[in-house]
Amino acid sequence: MKKDRIKEILDSESPRPSVLAKGWVRTRRDAKGFSFVEINDGSCPRNLQVLVDEGVVPAELLGQLDTGAAIEVQGELVASPGGGQKWELKATNVRLLGPADPAAYPLQKKRHSDEFLRDIAHLRPRTNKYGAMFRIRSESSFAVHRFLRERGFYYVHTPIITGSDCEGAGALFRVTTLPPTGPEEIKEGENFFSEDFFGREAGLTVSGQLEAELLALALGRVYTFGPTFRAENSNTPRHAAEFWMIEPEMAFADLEDNMDLAEDLIKAMTSHVIEHCPADVELFARFVDKDLRPALDNLIQSEFARLPYREAIEILKKSGREFEYPVAFGADLQTEHERCLCEDVFKKPVIVHDYPKAIKPFYMRLNDDGQTVAAMDVLVPRVGELVGGSQREERLEVLESRMDETGLKKEAYWWYLDIRRFGTAPHAGFGLGFERFLMMVTGVTNIRDVIPFPRTPRHLEF
Repeated sequence: MKKDRIKEILDSESPRPSVLAKGWVRTRRDAKGFSFVEINDGSCPRNLQVLVDEGVVPAELLGQLDTGAAIEVQGELVASPGGGQKWELKATNVRLLGPADPAAYPLQKKRHSDEFLRDIAHLRPRTNKYGAMFRIRSESSFAVHRFLRERGFYYVHTPIITGSDCEGAGALFRVTTLPPTGPEEIKEGENFFSEDFFGREAGLTVSGQLEAELLALALGRVYTFGPTFRAENSNTPRHAAEFWMIEPEMAFADLEDNMDLAEDLIKAMTSHVIEHCPADVELFARFVDKDLRPALDNLIQSEFARLPYREAIEILKKSGREFEYPVAFGADLQTEHERCLCEDVFKKPVIVHDYPKAIKPFYMRLNDDGQTVAAMDVLVPRVGELVGGSQREERLEVLESRMDETGLKKEAYWWYLDIRRFGTAPHAGFGLGFERFLMMVTGVTNIRDVIPFPRTPRHLEF
């Protein structure tokens, strides 16, 4: 007999004489002559109530249907006389698939703190909150692919192991096959990595952008969506050592095109989640952030504000706010500045553009003033920066000059420069932090709680 997902069972429009359900026990309540067992299989936040009459299963088996146990139930789907659910499953047969020791199982019928659940990340998807989170994460991923595919973007795969640092920040995790002590013998003047797997220093990618640019200048519109890594010792609620990035790149596009695409993508992803995960979003709106739905509706319906960096600095200076980090032209915006612009000044998402070149990477297109670059950041309420991108520098001489200014070795980027020699064209792109999007759409305030197994400093469990 084919198993039915609990979501489909609960969405049934009429009684059914025979149903097979499988899931994990959430609770069991015993009464005289019968027991109620609630099970969940992860397909939705709702539980299926199973009525087990006395004698249907041996008392010994009934006693093993504890919280956490995996069971199989066959029975008749009937209207529930109790409140709170339309249907219940009247069991005719119950089979224990995997027991759970009630004395040792850490998830009980009570609210657990996020800190406690991070320590049992292998079990937290079974809770209502994290089941909802990871269903939203899955649906959001699908929304990305659908949106970009419909607009003519090709999904490409860029290297995870790389010999270049896209950001020029040196925050790469090193990848090596050398023993912890290094090569057995190094001759004077010899490359330390000459005996390594690649014969040179290698690391985990911080971005697929540079390679995506190469593909965009052949295929027109591409995107990569995969894991990226930063070896930064940042113990903040917004940073992780491993996270996922959505990175579209467009040939024959400028900064304005870039801002339009970012705004449309964010709105489309948000709308998709609200439409396809209504019960899961409602859970976060009830228990995590009471203002979540109005904030998401405002984001979808509003036209994002757009202003130059210089104007943003002046607005912040005149805001009357006392910031922990001083506001000054030439300094990067901090989270408190970003949230002030979104939440206090404009009360909606804001796109800040044309940043000073000194605080942005070498590949961003230099503006005519020689002082700023065609960069843009999308800032959203409650999170701050969600998207960072730019029009890329397509002029060979200008790009080489910028690399000299920032101390990068041009020979290491010969392939990146070659693209500017052979049919260069204006192009633009951005990176959208997937985990930050999930924080925005759920109201969750810590990045560790939107990724199944977070990688942060001193934390490598699971």
